[in-house]
Amino acid sequence: MTIRWLLAAAHLLALGIGLGAIWGRARAFGQPLDAAGLKRLFDADTWWGVAAGLWILTGLVRAFGPFEKGSGYYLHNHFFLLKMGLLALILVLEIAPMVTLIKWRVALKKRTTLDTSHGAGFARTSMIQAGLVVLMVLAATAMARGYDF
Repeated sequence: MTIRWLLAAAHLLALGIGLGAIWGRARAFGQPLDAAGLKRLFDADTWWGVAAGLWILTGLVRAFGPFEKGSGYYLHNHFFLLKMGLLALILVLEIAPMVTLIKWRVALKKRTTLDTSHGAGFARTSMIQAGLVVLMVLAATAMARGYDF
């Protein structure tokens, strides 16, 4: 019983971390990307990654481990499938910003010039991802209350 509670708590804490981080990353992308701006951007992006790891790890354990209702329940609930579809969309949208930010981190260590021209586009992508996280919460709460469609 305690492990179920702790897994659920960690999963929900990841929501707070992730939503704040992706919102902060969107704002940082939209501001000047000088040294201070890049630090804010990289910090927010790191927390976004921490949240993603925590969400995915706790989600997998909860959905497919022995602690919750079992994979049969989850895999047959359409709100769960919607939630997973939204997660997949978030992950697909994350590819370009993630690759770019990795390249920027490497370039900074090599002290080479960054091409920050995609910052505004990545700010929009991050805002879309924030909206998708909110939709995931709506799907998750519907699922948790036994709704299906």
